[in-house]
Amino acid sequence: MASVTLSSVSKSYGHHTVIQDVDLHIENGEFVVFVGPSGCGKSTLLRIIAGLVPASSGQVLIDGEEVTDVPASKRGVAFVFQSYALYPHMSVARNIGFALETMGLGKPAIADKIGAIARMLKVDHLLDRRPKQLSGGQRQRVAIGRALVREPEIFLFDEPLSNLDSDLRMEMRIEIARLHEDIKTTMVYVTHDQAEAMTLADRIVVLNHGRIEQVGTPLDLYHHPVNRFVAGFIGSPRMNFSDIRSDGTGRTLDGPGGLTLTAERVAGADVPTSIGVRPEALTVVADGEGRLAGILERVEDLGHEHFAYVRLDPETLWVVRVAGRPPYDQKNHRVGLAFADADIFLFEKDGRNIAAARTEIGR
Repeated sequence: MASVTLSSVSKSYGHHTVIQDVDLHIENGEFVVFVGPSGCGKSTLLRIIAGLVPASSGQVLIDGEEVTDVPASKRGVAFVFQSYALYPHMSVARNIGFALETMGLGKPAIADKIGAIARMLKVDHLLDRRPKQLSGGQRQRVAIGRALVREPEIFLFDEPLSNLDSDLRMEMRIEIARLHEDIKTTMVYVTHDQAEAMTLADRIVVLNHGRIEQVGTPLDLYHHPVNRFVAGFIGSPRMNFSDIRSDGTGRTLDGPGGLTLTAERVAGADVPTSIGVRPEALTVVADGEGRLAGILERVEDLGHEHFAYVRLDPETLWVVRVAGRPPYDQKNHRVGLAFADADIFLFEKDGRNIAAARTEIGR
């Protein structure tokens, strides 16, 4: 196990800056997941830790020792790629053990290590096969085994499950979580998948335009986002947002669907300009009830749950997550939306979450 520290790390390609002054510390044995939209720099940051991409400025430390200019092969890290990158002409056994061959280990020692890792990853019955004879999930297990056999201090995963179907992704998430519990090695994982981030991570790092927006546990980010970007990125379906209008003092605010909001202790730069409510915090009720009113446009039936889409005004469509069948499901009929005061998020103009604001809502 080893810790990772990034100090003022930046990366630029010419005039284009990909990573901007990132500071981050990852503890020994921690499972940290990088998330963010495409192009936010999460894979580049992972490659900087690995030594596959040099930082333009700043320092990278592993276990307190600076490795900024140390080659990737000497950093004690193992990298699992999205594309598997297996040798097509080699058997599963040789793919897993090839790094040990290049290190000069004897054949009995190599065979013992390959066997132990293959059993751990449940591919011991596939050792004689070639990669083309394997399923996607089996190939990913072999790629993990090839990294695992080197006994690295740090595992780095770059969207390793994105090529798999949903069932295999779920299965492999469980396998990776179990692997971390078994070997307790530091793991840094890049994904765009909400479920992977929320279920695997000890902490999540949310990146945007090469900067860290927030670092925290999955529940911290879900319940206490620092700004509108994090609030909208964490959670699926994403949080519902609407602009709200102030009376000039910031104490009375109006929004779509008949929303009237009184915000106490909100003044000056803290005047809210938008409101957010998560889909699972909303309840569809009869017209005339609840705190918002709108037109039910569509209900998506997913079996175990439903998504109801309610149009509050021409520009504002909110989604409601409903366990079971919603009590009101007639399309193009007026309905109400109910939610608790505690479920309201307020954001000011720059997107900051006004967590201290106390609200009372009425129609």
